[in-house]
Amino acid sequence: MTTAVPQETWLSVQEASAMLGVSPATLRRWSAAGEVEAFTTPGGHRRFSLSTLKALLQQGTGDVSRPSALGESAERMTRVLRRHARAAAGALPEVVLDDAFRADMALLGRRLVDSLLAHLDADTPARAARALREAELAASEHARVGLRGGAQLTEVVAVFVRFRGLFVDELADAAVRHGLTSAEATSLVNRGGAAADRALGALVAAWEDYA
Repeated sequence: MTTAVPQETWLSVQEASAMLGVSPATLRRWSAAGEVEAFTTPGGHRRFSLSTLKALLQQGTGDVSRPSALGESAERMTRVLRRHARAAAGALPEVVLDDAFRADMALLGRRLVDSLLAHLDADTPARAARALREAELAASEHARVGLRGGAQLTEVVAVFVRFRGLFVDELADAAVRHGLTSAEATSLVNRGGAAADRALGALVAAWEDYA
């Protein structure tokens, strides 16, 4: 009796990077360095094995790399991420950007960044959970302030999604700067993205409650 060999599934750079939670540029760097196996089509396009990517995610599951443990300055990360939060908020329409609104959003942006970093840096599950809860509370407050300022849910979500992308990219860049393996970097980036997604879910739920 002949056993059928499972057919491999191959993903594009965009599909593979979305699965791993990193930017296509980061995935290309890993591939060029031999960290992630890929083959190149006759047309010059990289293709990644689905089974290889799944194995990579599993390798990273138990990793607890933290920004501060990398030697990354918490002050620097906070400064950069707060700048990203301000840049993301700038995408809101001018009509809702009065001085009081800007001040409240800046304060909440700082709370959110600090909480997300505290979550990633936590050395116990209990501390990680508390920091994540604080991030969710800050995101929920974003909903209240957004409604008060006359913003639309789609606008506030678009700003948050933009910030999430900047946040995840900064984590990926930090991982590259400090020489993490692709598995370790994937773990860190996935944890950061998952925490940001939890905060976004809290924002949307709070908006529905307040509206």
